[in-house]
This record gives sequence, structure tokens and C-alpha cells, in this order.
Amino acid sequence: MTTELKLSEIMRMRNVRKIEAYYHWQLIKQDPDDNKFADCAIAANADYLVTNDKHFNVLKQIQFPKLTVITAQKWLDMVKSL
Repeated sequence: MTTELKLSEIMRMRNVRKIEAYYHWQLIKQDPDDNKFADCAIAANADYLVTNDKHFNVLKQIQFPKLTVITAQKWLDMVKSL
């Protein structure tokens, strides 16, 4: 399955919407390429940013904008408990 097809399928889901990040916070200094994911989560007012990437741990120390970072395992545990 191609990336475009996967993205197309994801975008058709009821709980998915495309968000354009207008602010570039540049919060992650160790890996600047990761900032696009943090910026998108902030713009979407996401409840969680799910990642196992250690570079995102810096976000736990930042008071504003507040972004809750959890691991994939923690997210799976939360979903299973529903």
C-alpha cells in the first residue's frame, strides 16, 4: 500500500481532520525535524501527542504551550481500558 493511499484512508476516518500549523514554536532543539509534529498537536489542541521518540521528552518541561506527551504503550493501555 502506498503512502498516499494510506493517508487517503486515514483522512476518511470520522475522528481525523487536517490541521494547518500557523505557529512554529521550535520547542525541540535536539531534533528540529520533530517540531512539525509538536506544532501540529498544539494547533489541533490535541489531548495527547503519542510517541516513543525521546526527543519529545523536553515538552514535558515546557509550561506553555502545554502538550501532553505519552508513549504508544500508554495510549494502547488507555484505549484497551475504554
